[in-house]
Amino acid sequence: MSNFKELTKGIIKENPTLVTLLGMCPTLAVTVSASNAIGMGVATTFVLLGSNIVISLLKNVIPKAVRLPSYIVIIAGFVTAIELLLKAYIPSLHSALGIFLPLITVNCIILGRAEVFASKNKLLPSICDAIGMGIGFTLALFIMGSIRELFGAGQWFGFQVIPEAVPPMSVFIMPAGGFFVLGCVIAAVNKLANRKPPQEMGCSGCPNAKNCSKANCGEKSEGGNA
Repeated sequence: MSNFKELTKGIIKENPTLVTLLGMCPTLAVTVSASNAIGMGVATTFVLLGSNIVISLLKNVIPKAVRLPSYIVIIAGFVTAIELLLKAYIPSLHSALGIFLPLITVNCIILGRAEVFASKNKLLPSICDAIGMGIGFTLALFIMGSIRELFGAGQWFGFQVIPEAVPPMSVFIMPAGGFFVLGCVIAAVNKLANRKPPQEMGCSGCPNAKNCSKANCGEKSEGGNA
């Protein structure tokens, strides 16, 4: 159950982008389309998973004095691997992500999970944490990319969704549109995460019922004395 909690916490409750507000640069830069968003999310998840595994296995070997440089070297190795893979097999995505692909090395999400979680926990929880945070990050980018591409270009994954007769709102694929969509998505996620259960109506559900002279009004009405 604990591992399941580690796996699911990064999706909404501790979403690295929409709750802790990390990784803002790639979030705003590459989410002009849904395909770019998924590409960045999957690449980041790969690096996050690989680095969490290695750091968790080597946590008792890496000296504390050089732990951060060691983490960065490990992360950079996985970033180089995913960059070479994308360049060889998906060159269009590699070109679209541009400079933000190698910048995964200094992504606060990856370094933060390495320092806060992987270096202090065993292998399986670290794997679950990496997958959960990766899914949460990918989901956040996918939602933003879909909204911006749909309203900004009238397309989704390159397919025309909104009729060409309807002019797209190009502001959505501009930086201002990215900030606007990010704010709206963060507000929606916070609303869902902090949603309270419905409260009981009437005197019994009132927090001041004990101090109210009419607290027993329902009982008096039933007894015919009201």
